[in-house]
Amino acid sequence: MTEAILQRLMQLYPRAIDLGLERIERLLVEMGSPHKKLPPVVHIAGTNGKGSLVAYLRAMSEAAGYRAHVYTSPHLVRFNERIRVAGRLIEDDELAAVLTECEEVNAGKPITFFEITTVAAFVAFARVPADIAILEVGMGGRRDTTNVVDPALCAITPIGYDHTGFLGDRLEGIAAEKAGILKHGAPAVIGRQREVSAEVIAAQAAKLGVPLFRMGREWQMAPAEAGFRYESDLLTLDLPAPALVGAHQLDNAATAVACIERLRAAKFAIDDKAIRAGLTSVEWPARLQKLTRGPLVEALPPGCELWLDGGHNEDCGIALARMASDWAKEPAPLPLYLVFGMLTTKDASGFLRPLARHAQAARAVPFPEGHSAYTPVEACAKATEVGLDCVPTNDIGAALEDLLATQPAPMRILICGSLYLAGAVLARNG
Repeated sequence: MTEAILQRLMQLYPRAIDLGLERIERLLVEMGSPHKKLPPVVHIAGTNGKGSLVAYLRAMSEAAGYRAHVYTSPHLVRFNERIRVAGRLIEDDELAAVLTECEEVNAGKPITFFEITTVAAFVAFARVPADIAILEVGMGGRRDTTNVVDPALCAITPIGYDHTGFLGDRLEGIAAEKAGILKHGAPAVIGRQREVSAEVIAAQAAKLGVPLFRMGREWQMAPAEAGFRYESDLLTLDLPAPALVGAHQLDNAATAVACIERLRAAKFAIDDKAIRAGLTSVEWPARLQKLTRGPLVEALPPGCELWLDGGHNEDCGIALARMASDWAKEPAPLPLYLVFGMLTTKDASGFLRPLARHAQAARAVPFPEGHSAYTPVEACAKATEVGLDCVPTNDIGAALEDLLATQPAPMRILICGSLYLAGAVLARNG
């Protein structure tokens, strides 16, 4: 039933992206303004690391005994993943009911699919008590659908080039869009930024009287042998390595700790034990996730590893290349091969370039239906541009079979290039 309603909404409101707040503000009022009935909100923008930050904050909050509403996008396998109500994924019948209610109240007036489903999430949240709401921006910030809330805390993760067709191709403009979530007087935690982004954020914060809590200024992160050290004027913590893999996750984890420090100032009782528990228990699929079971894994010879990551821009390529460099330092490193597919709206060459010197070869696969993506032949051409040997294949299974047939095993295979592709892989792998 839920899938049928979602399909109908996509048909009724096919435009997925149309930045602006007029339509959602209208429907929210007609629905009784559920966005004004939420618990304290943490609103998160940025280019990379938003979802990971959400996952850390949820894990730490729940470890302290708090109930968290969580809104993220996109989903990987099921739409329900986007809406977590007081710690649980929204049930099918509950989702179907709020979607139907929003559709009936909207009565065919102009709105996008993302806007009406965001309203549905806020309605679901407003009807169930919780202690905190953690909201991830969909795109940008200033004109993003989620930017209708009055947050207790904002956070901006590293800003880079993505969605340039909507946000522009200048970092100053992209940073201005992201900084658009800042609200008068509400503190903001700022992750690692390029200098130009940091200046734009600081200027916007000064206009609004926003207290900034910035990495490298008000707080620091230093890698350590067993994890990392977090340090600010009032707090020093030696913390374990997070459960999420990759050097970039130390930044994301430390940003979460900075957010927790601000929440403590707002009287949230999230102690050091809860921070440590959240770091070691956090889960966030398709972010450098090692697949350990399922038919795709079982089809590989002993000694092979299968990894999955949804990164799709240049900064993500750099982060994956850092992981590949670490893998290469292992006592008996496995040769790395890529399997990838990408949207045509993404800079495929920019994503692949940092990885090209670490990977032996690549296989390009078709994209899930319903998206404008490079064909395997086109994707291979992008790989060739950056010096990466690539062969087009018909699907994920064929790509794995071809690698195993033509390359010596064991090997490490990284499937990457898109969260949509990652979702298709997780669905296929059960």
